Amino acid sequence: MFRYREMLQSHFEELSALVTREHGKTITEARAEVQRGIELVEFACGIPSLIMGQCLENIATNVDAETSRHPVGVCAGIVPFNFPFMVPLWMFPIAITCGNTFVLKPSEKVPLSSNRLGELLIEAGLPTGVLNIVHGDKPCVDRLLTHPLVRAISFVGSSGVAKHVYETGTAHGKRVQAAGGAKNHLIIMPDADLDLSVTAVQASAFGCAGERCMAGSVAVPVGRIADDVVEGLVKAGSSMRVGPTDEGADVDMGPLVSRQHRDRVASYLDVARSEGAEVALDGRKAVISGDGFLLGPSVVDRVAPTMRLAKEEVFGPVLSVVRADDLDHALLIGRSCEYGNGASIFTRSGYAARQFRRHFGAGMIGINVGVPAPMAWFSFTGWNRSFFGDLHIQGVEGIQFYTQQKTCMTRWFESPSDSADDPIWKTTRGGA
Repeated sequence: MFRYREMLQSHFEELSALVTREHGKTITEARAEVQRGIELVEFACGIPSLIMGQCLENIATNVDAETSRHPVGVCAGIVPFNFPFMVPLWMFPIAITCGNTFVLKPSEKVPLSSNRLGELLIEAGLPTGVLNIVHGDKPCVDRLLTHPLVRAISFVGSSGVAKHVYETGTAHGKRVQAAGGAKNHLIIMPDADLDLSVTAVQASAFGCAGERCMAGSVAVPVGRIADDVVEGLVKAGSSMRVGPTDEGADVDMGPLVSRQHRDRVASYLDVARSEGAEVALDGRKAVISGDGFLLGPSVVDRVAPTMRLAKEEVFGPVLSVVRADDLDHALLIGRSCEYGNGASIFTRSGYAARQFRRHFGAGMIGINVGVPAPMAWFSFTGWNRSFFGDLHIQGVEGIQFYTQQKTCMTRWFESPSDSADDPIWKTTRGGA
């Protein structure tokens, strides 16, 4: 893993360009993804201090107890299209350093990064057969979920598929961690710094074209700040340069992953209007350079919590604005959402931040942070329909997922020969 980390670092620009080529995110976003992936390999390099068991002597007379962690066997990872480099590294470096073999099933939309990750790991010296990569779609996934040799399944994707993966995998006796979709809320309090908050919300909602499970998709301005927030978001979104990202293009946002997905995301703007919301910024009318599956940032104001745009995961650059009267109202809006991946608050008030941190129903919380995605050392702790399973991805929980504990109780009795001379000493004296 140390060699692997050095190889990934030495191929940094090549790998970043590969992510941009197959996914379409900007080169800046691709570099950030590659860096986060390398940090996960660094985490795996520290496995000796993280995989240690526990020991306690004399739990009873002359009885000692210890626990040790052991691999579970063959593990499989099913990963999405939106982070083709980073998400596989959430899984196989930890699984392998814990002693398992691994089968990686990349998204059929973005196979290149996974292949290159495998090639470099082989060059780093990984034994044949430890990491295996298979390509396919649903039949391939279902075979992994039911195969008798697969002991553990890691999945990242939409909630509907995550639920299917969890139910099918556990029904076949496997441990499963399945991260699903999200509808992340960003609360902007009246005392927040408006410019900094708008900039953070813009980056959260429209970064990576909104194709990430930690994207802020619902802005919740509280009280008198609402009109200013909407105005700021429309101005910020309108200024973004949208276009193809190949050949080092200097743009702020690239294409969506496919024509079908782009059309689906854009259709939510018509749905919003039909339900009575106001499309303050229509991404279909954005000035776009070049060709591709492109859609500009959109801001939809006066969205009600009961509308589809507030309830369904769009997974694109469409930001809903749900206005709240006060903090309690904002928390109530959050509780009406069936997801629970992440949420953030922008405020200068320690009290408001504390109330939000304690009472908002999401697993990853940000205070004046637009994207509260944890680093490699912390688990990716989605709640509700954003996660199916018991042990989360990354961090200490990731190590627990890829290992099983064994407890050993030990007692040694003294025998007459033990109380005599040291048998080794007796042997050196010819048995005398």
